[in-house]
Amino acid sequence: ILVCLLQENEAQMKALVDELKKTVSQVSKGGGVRAIDRHTSKGKLLARERIDLLLDAGSPFLELSQLAGHHLYEDESVPGGGLITGVGRVAGTECVIVANDATVKGGSYYPITVKKHLRAQEIGLQNNLPCIYLVDSGGANLPHQAEVFPDRDHFGRIFYNQANMSALGIAQVGLSHI
Repeated sequence: ILVCLLQENEAQMKALVDELKKTVSQVSKGGGVRAIDRHTSKGKLLARERIDLLLDAGSPFLELSQLAGHHLYEDESVPGGGLITGVGRVAGTECVIVANDATVKGGSYYPITVKKHLRAQEIGLQNNLPCIYLVDSGGANLPHQAEVFPDRDHFGRIFYNQANMSALGIAQVGLSHI
């Protein structure tokens, strides 16, 4: 009986892990084929391509909060919260990387985008890691701007954190993608 239960649990766990992998794979595609085509037709690199070029060759990238924004908003999809965050090695130094995914609503900031961005900065602060921002954003998502700006831990906090981390000697580097 115990063996049967363990096998049943293993099968259920495998199915759940497979579903998670499928969801993460879908989210990693950003805003979808049409948005990717529109972006690349302008000669622009995708956010994941920019990250790959930035990282030391062959070094790992630990992506954070991949499912942020997944099924969060009823009327629209915001894969990954429109932001790719993680820890990777650049010139031999572990760094926090924050990259707007312009294929997701022009890289605009939703409340979940701000939350994800702030969490990445918190990890940088806690671990004394330089932060590299690969900026390609349309700013605040206008229908959600009332939820993005008004509070202590909202959009303006990003710049506050940058200033404070810089004052602590934690490098803050922003690269704009045009």
